[in-house]
Amino acid sequence: MTLDLVSNESTSKHIIVCIPAYNEEDNIREIITKAKTHASEVIVYDDGSIDRTSEIAKEVGAVVIRNSRNKGYGKALSELFKFALKRNADIMITLDSDGQHDPDQIPEIIDPLMKNEADIVIGSRFLKKEDMQHVPSYRNFGIRAITKFTQVVSYNKITDAQSGFRAYNLNALDNLKLYEDGMAISTEILLKANEHNLRVAEVPITVTYNGNGSTHNPIAHGLAVFNHLFRYLSFRKPLIFYGIPGLLLLIISSIFMYSALDLFSTTRFVSTNMIILSLGFAIMGILLLATSAIVYTLITLFKGRLREI
Repeated sequence: MTLDLVSNESTSKHIIVCIPAYNEEDNIREIITKAKTHASEVIVYDDGSIDRTSEIAKEVGAVVIRNSRNKGYGKALSELFKFALKRNADIMITLDSDGQHDPDQIPEIIDPLMKNEADIVIGSRFLKKEDMQHVPSYRNFGIRAITKFTQVVSYNKITDAQSGFRAYNLNALDNLKLYEDGMAISTEILLKANEHNLRVAEVPITVTYNGNGSTHNPIAHGLAVFNHLFRYLSFRKPLIFYGIPGLLLLIISSIFMYSALDLFSTTRFVSTNMIILSLGFAIMGILLLATSAIVYTLITLFKGRLREI
């Protein structure tokens, strides 16, 4: 199926482009103007901007949802998901409002959805070498580190877990119930998509970074994502998160105890330090194993409800 055919078929689909925005009066006009040529409607979620973002968005024909104060990227995205469902969207596309994403690449983003090859499509900055060169080195390192961790607990072949340029079909919109308020929502989406066995595909995109780029602190962004991953593992994978460290601590405890006993058998010297360390590691290991068993049991009992969290 060529992109021309995709374009023709997309005219029968209700395609909504959703743009979270915060103080983006310099970029929002061009983004909306381009996005309108590929969508049924464009929705801008103005997250407490103090500039003319909302006014400009309305001038060029976007539907505007406005917060009186900034509540975070995650809150904006989760509200856009709900709004897209209310508007009976067949396909929802999200892209950033800072000018780094090119709305003219929307046909490539929705192509796998039109072919029914995926439920979620991610625009990846790391599928082509020439696209990778546009990503600053500090972003490159952070995104790849986060993606590696995300691969462990969800889709092991994704290359860009933090891309904001994505497309979702109705099946994905119906199944994804989102709660993160911050930047970790991009990871939350992938973790929950994996739980619901949604199909994820990637297509290459080209990004543009400039002096007026993302306003999100990369360190705070990374910490928020890792915090979400750790919370996810502790709650959803307790046997891994608590059980494996517990076993390792018991092994360390056994090593110290064996060393203390061996020392006593050869020298009759009682090493209180080794015994205390052994007991300490043993207690921590037992506590972690008990925690893993308790949390796993609770999750098993309430599994049906937890899938909605």
